[in-house]
Amino acid sequence: MTDDQHRPVALVPGAGRGLGAATATVFAEAGYDVAALDLAPPATRDRITGHACDVSDEGAVAATVAGVAGRLGRIDVAVNCAAVDHTLWLEQMTVAQFDSILAVNLRGPFLIAKAVWPVMKANGGGHIVNIASTAAVRTWSGASAYHASKFGLVGLSRGLNLEGRQDNIRVTTVIPGGMNTGFFERFEAQGIPLPDPATLQDPVNVARTILYAVQLPPDSVMQEFVITPPNEGSWP
Repeated sequence: MTDDQHRPVALVPGAGRGLGAATATVFAEAGYDVAALDLAPPATRDRITGHACDVSDEGAVAATVAGVAGRLGRIDVAVNCAAVDHTLWLEQMTVAQFDSILAVNLRGPFLIAKAVWPVMKANGGGHIVNIASTAAVRTWSGASAYHASKFGLVGLSRGLNLEGRQDNIRVTTVIPGGMNTGFFERFEAQGIPLPDPATLQDPVNVARTILYAVQLPPDSVMQEFVITPPNEGSWP
């Protein structure tokens, strides 16, 4: 077996930008081979390979995970960063928009977990990290579907954490506050004030904390953690 085959493998859906891109880079720098998934995947570079994948598509997820596992021989970590939102009040939001948010933000992590689970189990265990939001613990107007997806993701993670114990699969939920990722760019077109950049945290800080959680000794698991800028407006 070559040295490359000994390297741990991280799967990062939503790696095209923002926290996903930061996570892919941080894990690659830590010695992981990284499979970076996105609708428009990042360019392949040292230790990072880009894969086009719609995380809401069951067939696409299954095929992509099987391809990564077949090529790299294992998947040790999956960090579910993919997320979308439509900042609209109930009367403005269409059913299709609601469905699209749930499809990416909640169905996506479920499909990824379902696909990587047998791979991790066969390799003696693994770690799934689901990126929620302070929107999973607080609410504000114009985000009902987003709140539903993130509250649901916390519930999914807690359930999977229990199921994973028998297979040595750990599950961590990350609840980050505002990040300087471009996620708020859509506000400008809707006439919604953009958040002050001074109140947003660097996604690299969150990515490094995810890596820390994954690298804890096997007799400990960081089940959930909140990480925000010091002056986070939506916490507590």
